[in-house]
Formats: sequence, structure tokens, C-alpha cells
Amino acid sequence: MQLESLKKVYFLGIGGIGMSAIARYFLKRGVSVSGYDKTPSPLTGKLESEGMKIQFVENVEHIPEDVQLVIWTPAIPADSVLLNHCRHQNFLLMKRAEVLGWISKDNSSIAVAGTHGKTTTSSLLAYLLTASGVDCTAFLGGIAVNFDSNFISGSSEWVVLEADEYDRSFLQLSPDIAIITSMDADHLDIYGDASNMQEGFIAFSKKVKAGGRLHVEAKLKSLLPDSETTFTYGVEMGDYRAVNVRADDGMMHFDVEWPEGKILDCRLPYPGIHNVENAMGAISVLLHLKIEVELIKKALLGFKGIKRRFELIHKDDQRVYIDDYAHHPSELKAAIQAARMMYPGKKLAGIFQPHLYTRTRDFADGFAEALDGLDELWMLEIYPAREKPIQGVSSEMILEKMKLKDKKLVSNAALMEALHKSDFEILMTLGAGDIDRLVPEIDKEIFKV
Repeated sequence: MQLESLKKVYFLGIGGIGMSAIARYFLKRGVSVSGYDKTPSPLTGKLESEGMKIQFVENVEHIPEDVQLVIWTPAIPADSVLLNHCRHQNFLLMKRAEVLGWISKDNSSIAVAGTHGKTTTSSLLAYLLTASGVDCTAFLGGIAVNFDSNFISGSSEWVVLEADEYDRSFLQLSPDIAIITSMDADHLDIYGDASNMQEGFIAFSKKVKAGGRLHVEAKLKSLLPDSETTFTYGVEMGDYRAVNVRADDGMMHFDVEWPEGKILDCRLPYPGIHNVENAMGAISVLLHLKIEVELIKKALLGFKGIKRRFELIHKDDQRVYIDDYAHHPSELKAAIQAARMMYPGKKLAGIFQPHLYTRTRDFADGFAEALDGLDELWMLEIYPAREKPIQGVSSEMILEKMKLKDKKLVSNAALMEALHKSDFEILMTLGAGDIDRLVPEIDKEIFKV
């Protein structure tokens, strides 16, 4: 079947951030889009307002009989009534990553992979390209504030793709340029151990088209096969490097050096050394594409960030509230360090919701170490997502390993009272589950009183 001939597409898990970007792509092309998700959310509400039909109960009668393609996410359980109905009806079934590969195969694509940093890097890349005059299409893993969307519809040949390592999905892609931001152990329920996951990233690096380029964070180079088409980027290291990095006035300031030149006094309104690294991944590609340095410098200053990536929810003279998607120990450590850098000497409190039983089991020590960087912590119960409970694995598992004294397990219902009693100056909500649904309530009850 040709992409151009599609008239009706159905999505299983349409409310997922990656799935909804593809749904928006098809809707933009005039395709009738419908789908299923487990629960309503602000994102599904937005999709419905854009013209998509979404069901929230597993009723096979809601699936159009004449649907030509069913796109599904691995987050859908294997025993799903809807998934098995689609299989028995012999519908054409494709995973999200297969569809991305299909969409991008006739275009020039840039795929951004990494266990963390890929959403910020791909969003920065898409925005910098667009702001510099390259009208790219982009499929992102977060809502880019500059576009108020996770999908950008462009008219040039360039497509920016967020390449997901979960379920080895990124091996469906064959990009012209690839970026690898990080390779920390994660998704061990899929890979088994860190070495197998590293092999997955090596396999992805080999998916780059002949004549293409691989840009990797400089600390990762030794973990990947040596190649003359591999280039490095980073902070104070790499072929493309940020130097003289400092935080001032709520921005990251740095200079850029690479073999052919320099850019002085770049300013990124997005805090944290890790975000300077992410910016360098994007900048390295733009410099390769010969984008003018003044355009890059100007575009950087206009980047407004991504929702739930160090998103500033509230700020007044006394207190600041930040919401962040961090759900891996490395991400937590980076977010907490960024808050310390931006607000030195302030009392920093966090609300953390662990995501997945397997991740909690595999990285309990790392979570404990990262969260010890706070001054006060309220821990929520684990968000299970696609998983069944694992005996002996709970949020208490992390708390017991922590050195921080001011920590407490709380229910959602008891959280507001606990927040009212605290004298924090900086508050962070952290996690990838449904903790984001608490953000408006926290903002209203604690900061807008």
C-alpha cells in the first residue's frame, strides 16, 4: 500500500506522545484518523478538538470496518481485546517506528536517539532548522512550546525524527544523519542488561545511510565502532564543543568551537549543563548543513523549551515551581543539578513518582543517589504503565536507600496538606507517569492562593 492512498487510519494508544505526532501527520494529509487510549488526557482532548475520534473503552465496534491501517504502540498489552481483534480481522498492522521509517524513507532524515536528551535535542534541532529557514517536518517526543505541538509540518526534504530505543524501535529507521545523545542503561525489561542495550545502539549507528553521518556525545565515542563518518560534540570536548559555559540571568552562556570556526556568546534560555550538551548536538548538525552562524545564534535565543522539560510553572519573589519529565537516575540528577545552578542556596523540594516496577527494581540505588540531591522529598507510589506489580518492588525501596532525612511517602490525596506545611523555596514535580495531572492542582492550591 502506498502512503498517498490511505484514507482511514486507526491508532491503538493514540494518546501517547509519539503516536499522537503521527496521528497529526495523517490528519494534516486529509486522512480520517480515529483511535483508542486507556484514559482521557489534555493531549487526547486536543486531538479530539483537531478532528480525531477517540474511544476510551475497549469496544471493537468502535473500530471502522473499512480502516486501511492500524498503528499500534508496544505499550498496548499483548492481551488487548482491540489488538487481538485487529489481528484476527487481518488489518494491516504497523508499529509506530515502522510507520516513521515508511514516512521518512523518501526524505532526508535526521534521527535523534538516546536514553535521555533526545526530546530536547530533536526539538531544538527542529526549531533551529525552522528558525534558520529550513522548513523541516518533525516528529517529537514532547510538546515543543515554540510550535505548541509534537508534530511540525514542513515543506523541505528534511525530516527530524525522535528515535526510540524501547523495543529496539529505532532499528526501523535508516537516517541520513543520526545523533546519539546518551546510552545509559535503561529498558532492561527489553534488553536484559546494559551490554545488550549498548549493542542495540551500535546496531542503530550502522543504520545510517551510506554517505551519511553519525554525531555522538563525545563521552560515548569509545563505546561505538570507530568510523571516519562519526563526529563528536560536547561540553569542553568533541569535534563540536561548547566552551566557557556559565549560567547567568536565567540563561546558559557559552562559546562554540569546531575545526572551521567559532561562535562567541551563544545564549540558551534553558538551564543546565546537560541542555548545553543537547544544544551542541543540534548545533553540530546545523554547522554541517552550512547554516549561517548568526542565524544559529539568533535562533538559540528564541527557543522556548518543551513542556515537562524543566518547565517553569510558577515564579514569584519567594518561590519557584518547575515540572520535569525526569524518570531515570541520570535525568533526575541533571534536573536537580540544573535547579541548584539556577537557584543557588535555595531550599529545593521535590515530588517524585517512580515509573515502572522494572525500572524501580533495576535502578533503585541510582534513584536514591539522585534524589539525595534534594532538601526535601515527597515520594508517590509507582506508576505501573504497562506492567504488573513485582513482589518486593515499591517506592519504599528507594526511600530506604536514601541518606536524605526529610523524605516521606505520600498519597496523592495527602500531598497538598504536606506541601502547605513545607517552607520550600523551589519545588519540582518529577516523573513520567501521570504526575503531570497534579501540576495544575498544585499550581492553583499552593501558588495561586
